[in-house]
Amino acid sequence: MKLKSELSELIKEQGIVPLYYSSDAEVSIDLMRALYAGGIRTTEYADRGDRALKNFREMRKVCDAELPGMRLGIGTIKTAESARIYIDEGAEFLVCPGILESVIELSDKHDLLCVPGCMTPSEIIRAETCGSKIVKLFPANTLGPSYIEAVQALFQDIVFLPTGGIELNEDNLRSWFKVGVCAVGGSKMITKDVIENKRYDQLAAESKRALSLIHTIRESLKN
Repeated sequence: MKLKSELSELIKEQGIVPLYYSSDAEVSIDLMRALYAGGIRTTEYADRGDRALKNFREMRKVCDAELPGMRLGIGTIKTAESARIYIDEGAEFLVCPGILESVIELSDKHDLLCVPGCMTPSEIIRAETCGSKIVKLFPANTLGPSYIEAVQALFQDIVFLPTGGIELNEDNLRSWFKVGVCAVGGSKMITKDVIENKRYDQLAAESKRALSLIHTIRESLKN
């Protein structure tokens, strides 16, 4: 299976894509290890600080050496140049806050998944025209599950990855998966408290809980 297809399936199977950034490389790595210990096999590291690229390089080394099956993506990609740099450093998928045709084309050239961010039907149409099959819906907490319910009939070849403000409780997660999202994204699992106080065991436990809850919700929706 090609990497692009593999990542698409992994995101759908996992049902959640944790997102985070820390200026500290060691903390960034330990957070990734905790996610892995909790069963997470793909995560999005955010290009949101001066040390993001340097940290990503170190995370990539740890993935390759210690975490078999972990797929490391990069988010907050806003230019083709930054996309190119991270692809060269081993990014396995890219997430953009908006639609960047140049980044989508570059990702396709390298057989990598690119998830563009959309908010309006016009933006979803642009993403669809560029060949995108997974679209990040942002900000999810502003739009809500009812938005997907309203537009999904127009975009039957697109699956949605809502991101931003999604609470990891049963009622909120159920409302999203009930309308057919492929996964949810965001940083609610990796809180400021977890990062600053290095609560890695807590993060591993929360990862396991979230994965189990999503599985249970999906199974119940089949009936």
